[in-house]
Amino acid sequence: MGSRFVVQTTPLAGLLVLQRQPAGDSRGLFERLYCQEELAEHLAGRSIVQINHSWSASRGTVRGLHFQHPPYAETKCVQCLHGEVFDVAVDLRRDSPTYLHWHAELLSATNHKTLLIPEGFAHGFQTLSDGCRMLYFHTQYYCPEAEGGMHVLDPRLAIRWPLPVTGLSARDAGFAMLTATA
Repeated sequence: MGSRFVVQTTPLAGLLVLQRQPAGDSRGLFERLYCQEELAEHLAGRSIVQINHSWSASRGTVRGLHFQHPPYAETKCVQCLHGEVFDVAVDLRRDSPTYLHWHAELLSATNHKTLLIPEGFAHGFQTLSDGCRMLYFHTQYYCPEAEGGMHVLDPRLAIRWPLPVTGLSARDAGFAMLTATA
């Protein structure tokens, strides 16, 4: 059997869309969510060490923009298992020509997409439906002391959220805005 993933590039180097290839019949479908062997070249020799799940009750909720500082920087594979989200990655690599640029993908239970977010990116999403469930595969353990974040309404990023931003946690609402020299 061929690959269960079609890899698509984005305008931000290293940020990839993995189009999962489910196999279905009259009973339903089977879908591979992750495969170390097939995705090894995109994980730069790292392994998945943690899998997390989130549930967001209400449409419009925004979670993020989160990242971990080195040496705890991580690659994430993010997918939506129920509902639909506007999933955003922001390039934080200072030497990148796309530094502070963002890219978004619609992830849903029906479009079978995974966003592979490499080290050096912040990540967040907005729910476009009620009851969204997200699954995250991480190449690094969560380290609270290494956590960083960016404000989702920062004018320097100018993310075009499809809905009014609601449901921010106190932590996410408290992230500072970028300065003009950042």
